[in-house]
Amino acid sequence: MVLVYSVGHISGAHFNPAVTLAFATCKRFPWKQVPAYIACQVIGSTLAAGTIRLIFQGHQDQFTGTLPAGSNLQSFVVEFIITFYLMFIISGVATDNRAIGELAGLAVGSTVLLNVMFAGPISGASMNPARSLGPAIVSHQYKGLWIYIVSPILGAQAGAWVYNLIRYTDKPLREITKSASFLRNKERC
Repeated sequence: MVLVYSVGHISGAHFNPAVTLAFATCKRFPWKQVPAYIACQVIGSTLAAGTIRLIFQGHQDQFTGTLPAGSNLQSFVVEFIITFYLMFIISGVATDNRAIGELAGLAVGSTVLLNVMFAGPISGASMNPARSLGPAIVSHQYKGLWIYIVSPILGAQAGAWVYNLIRYTDKPLREITKSASFLRNKERC
């Protein structure tokens, strides 16, 4: 949440390749910048995992990546759902000018927190291919990694698509409530 507020105005707070790809697919982010953003995201994740590994060596050395706690299918479905939910929230607060933009970091941070609380024990709640790829590269542990690359990308694409589908207009809220409110229409009768 703090990172969204601190660098959102500089980079759009793109820490997640799945979100970056979903924004590009929805034409809310330029495709020509996608490779550089994803490279930086993966490099940042790898450097972070490497730093943790350097700090905690010996018997404290732990794999900081994500592994399925149950079956691959369970983790795949859970990662899809939580990334869908995350991207739906991000689409609402970051791309819709009718939302309260100042609360974007709080909404996204709270969504990540809830996703981790509920899905963490099942899949590790990655929601981010770079977050899983960096530790896998550092520790050379690639078991189930495909889940954490494919599922968040598909979930983010679906979340952005569904939000854009239900958004139905780019009109300001005051214009929508004039015509779309059943209460206002009833008052006119």
